[in-house]
Amino acid sequence: MDMKRYPSDRRRLGVATSLAALTTALVAVPAQAQTTPNVPTAAPQDVPSAAVPDTDREAPAQDNADIVVTGSRIVANGFNAPTPTTVIGEEQIANNAQPNLFNTIQQLPSLQGSTGAATGTFSTSSGTQGLSSFSLRGLQPIRTLTLLDGQRVVGANVTGVPDISMFPQLLVRRVDIVNGGASASYGSDAVGGVVNFITDTRFKGFKANVLGSITTYGDDETALVQAAYGTSLFGDRLHLIVSGEYDHEGGVGPGNYGIDLAGSRNWHRASTLLNTGVTTGPGPQFIYSDFAQPYQYAKYGLINNGPLQGIAFDQNGTPYNFNYGSGGQPLGNGRVSNCFPGNSFCIGGDLSGAPGSSASLKSKLERINGYGRIGFDFAPDNEIYATVNIAQVQTSNQPSPGYNRPNLTVQCSNPFLPQLVRDRCAAANITSFNFGSSNGQLPNQLVQTDRDQYRFVVGAKGKFDLAGTDWTYDAYYQNGTTKVAIDVDRIVLQPRYVAATNAVVLNGAIVCADPAARALGCQPINIFGNFRPSQAALDYIMPQAGPLQRTTLRQHVASLNFSGQPVDLWAGPLSVAFGGEFRREYYRVRGDAYGAGVTPISPNNALYPADPLLNSAQGSNWAAGNYKNGTGKYDVVEGFLEVDLPLFNSDAAGRANLNGAARVTEYSTSGTIWAWKVGGTWNTPIQGLTLRAVTSRDVRAPNLSELFAAPTVTTLPSFNDPFRNVAVQVFQNTVGNPNLRPETARDTELGVVYARPDWLPGLSLSVDYYQIKLSGVVSTLTPDQIVRFCFEGNQAFCGGFRLDGPQGSNFVNVQPFNLASWETSGFNIEASYQWQRPLGLPGSFTIRALGTHVREFLVDAGIAGVAVRDDAGANTGAIPDWKWLATQTYDSGRLTLTVQERWFSDGVFNNNYVVCQNNCPVSTGNFNTVNFNRMKGEFYLDLGAAFNITDGISIYGKVDNVFDNDPTPSPQTNTGLDVNPALYDTLGRIYRAGVRFNF
Repeated sequence: MDMKRYPSDRRRLGVATSLAALTTALVAVPAQAQTTPNVPTAAPQDVPSAAVPDTDREAPAQDNADIVVTGSRIVANGFNAPTPTTVIGEEQIANNAQPNLFNTIQQLPSLQGSTGAATGTFSTSSGTQGLSSFSLRGLQPIRTLTLLDGQRVVGANVTGVPDISMFPQLLVRRVDIVNGGASASYGSDAVGGVVNFITDTRFKGFKANVLGSITTYGDDETALVQAAYGTSLFGDRLHLIVSGEYDHEGGVGPGNYGIDLAGSRNWHRASTLLNTGVTTGPGPQFIYSDFAQPYQYAKYGLINNGPLQGIAFDQNGTPYNFNYGSGGQPLGNGRVSNCFPGNSFCIGGDLSGAPGSSASLKSKLERINGYGRIGFDFAPDNEIYATVNIAQVQTSNQPSPGYNRPNLTVQCSNPFLPQLVRDRCAAANITSFNFGSSNGQLPNQLVQTDRDQYRFVVGAKGKFDLAGTDWTYDAYYQNGTTKVAIDVDRIVLQPRYVAATNAVVLNGAIVCADPAARALGCQPINIFGNFRPSQAALDYIMPQAGPLQRTTLRQHVASLNFSGQPVDLWAGPLSVAFGGEFRREYYRVRGDAYGAGVTPISPNNALYPADPLLNSAQGSNWAAGNYKNGTGKYDVVEGFLEVDLPLFNSDAAGRANLNGAARVTEYSTSGTIWAWKVGGTWNTPIQGLTLRAVTSRDVRAPNLSELFAAPTVTTLPSFNDPFRNVAVQVFQNTVGNPNLRPETARDTELGVVYARPDWLPGLSLSVDYYQIKLSGVVSTLTPDQIVRFCFEGNQAFCGGFRLDGPQGSNFVNVQPFNLASWETSGFNIEASYQWQRPLGLPGSFTIRALGTHVREFLVDAGIAGVAVRDDAGANTGAIPDWKWLATQTYDSGRLTLTVQERWFSDGVFNNNYVVCQNNCPVSTGNFNTVNFNRMKGEFYLDLGAAFNITDGISIYGKVDNVFDNDPTPSPQTNTGLDVNPALYDTLGRIYRAGVRFNF
């Protein structure tokens, strides 16, 4: 593989060239193009969602229209699916006025733990920065199947999850969210449910959308431009559609050192769980506090051990006595009195060197999306088609500033060291000391990702008659490729940094002490103050050819499905769906020579030349971003059968049906596995009242990352060593496991629907209980858990780490296994009411509310000695006890006003924490003792309005987070930013405005 680095603008040029035909077509849209009625996809009365109040207005309904409910493969008029499905229509999407459709869908209460541009910004090596992916029921994105027009989409990450930013969003007519297992109908990954984007495949005319937004703090400036054009030829038999989108989101951050956030945000307080290091009482082990100060390093350097401990250096390199918080005084052994040795913090004092606030709050994101579709009706109700979707998403974020180095050995003879300190060394009879620094004089690192996707689909769908009965078919082949480039700029090569800090005087000049390093360009740096190194020195410790990762993902899918009603029975037609699918998943990833360590390094390699200081075999020379090499693939062959059997249909008993499905799947990696479901609905004799139930066995096969992941290395700069009660730097080594087996889940849903009764036809209500038991979960323990359980005497955990080795050799190994089990249960609630001509005014008023209550989310690691943990209500995660979304919309036909409320309940940091002040029990890795364990929920208010200037032009505006609510602190046990963007809004109030065109 060509490892030559290339600038992002070359990548953009390649995608732009690929999109040229589509964009040319868009520019050439004739002004007289007219909109024609859309093919009806409105949610009918029988769609299993209690909240589709106004979707009948999205398109003119037809009495004989077939309704495809995403919760099932059955195609039938008026079919009731037992699995609850939420439908978000075009009007709701437009009213929410977001630059990315992902932002609208992820607000739904049943979606918990989704990832987007505001999550993952603190990470260097994850590769998920800016990746927009959904997580249903808190089961993580890898257990949610996301489809485009019922078809799979090639992944944008080695986990296999697609990026919603790459979908043709302007053409989306509705989104179906299946809140429950659907593996029997749709295949692997649908354990938590399905999110299916339905596009307008018969769009005619021209439409466009231009949106701009900015936060109240003057950042995250966003510009969105979307356009689509559709037409038909040859007597409405040939259909052409093209669309293009450009979205630029400026992002937020980074801040500065200490507690200085981006803009004028003032909510960061360095909230931390301070570890006393005492597990036997009488007080708690962890103390919650704001303004935690790391005492192992300072912005421009701090001597943190020995007789000179406590001497720091200001920006001019002048030594001074460091201002420890808590009234602390250095003890000469690396600890500080009145402070917290378990994670090396004081409270208050000099916070200027803390790097936590400097991570980006939201990644900068730029996406370009081009889409085209051509379809030909070769016979009535029969079409062959082809689609092409080419997209690029680029992101950048700053995980942390400078280079946090808490354990550098400095020689007293260093010529950059002030004479005063050298004299103190001589008086103390020492030749070196331990030194910690945030290296505020160094440039800040930058992580840039570039995802390019090329997706091609050919297919056929339609109807045919078989023995006097009507059947439908749907066949398609997809060839998808995603290329991902990750580049980390301005990051330190640790061995070279150490060599550059070790300076001596030679022939009257200050040089690097190591002659081998000097021969390869080592230039000394002054780490005692804000002295920016020379460009030659920066090029040596931070070479422009920094860490990189190049990944290629390929997906091939061939699918054929049939649906029909072969026979009429006593209570109605028997509906049947069956089909098969072949799928191949492949990935290949390559890292740079200094990070991967297995790529040959030679003097002839201009980007990564040989260097005796570096570990050429194992790599991991960078401070972060040590990407490794790997490859893997697997094949899937599967077939399914689904049947809907009418049980009875009468005025006295109502109407009931039984729905069942089975799918057999052969994985090349793990063999054969079955999925199934059995459910039914009963439209009771009570008008509008429907009961539904379903139970299913769902499966998820391990993804490419879990099976064949190239080892990834993450630097943990202040990891707590409980054996010596000190903080040390370690590498977390994460590797794949090719012996993993598929996960299996048992999903049970019971629900009641009361929709459109005669006495109040605008009303819809539903309540559904769910329970999911997931076995053989592919999961890992955290490095802290592994070390902690060994420390507490469980020898099974003691062979995979080292904490007391030489600098750069400490590590903790992490690997996934099929040991864990999860169990979650709760309720989904939907309610809506539509009032025509409210108070005599023209138009309609619609109220809609959706809520999810999670009773429990039990995580069992499946390892002896590890306690079960309940994550429901732990607001440091993504699963609050309660989460609600409510909207109120008035639509006069010309003016639309929208009010939206988002709320989630108060919670805790961790349900396994034991709160106590005195007489505390023994604090263990399973049940830590803490003095405080509460985390406030949040309420957000959003307001929007739209006005139709003409029939084809409308202007709109929206304000999100009207009250500019700050996030509640999510306390850390290290130096990270104390915030949880998976639940809380970290950006503040946002103003949006735009204009839409529809001709």
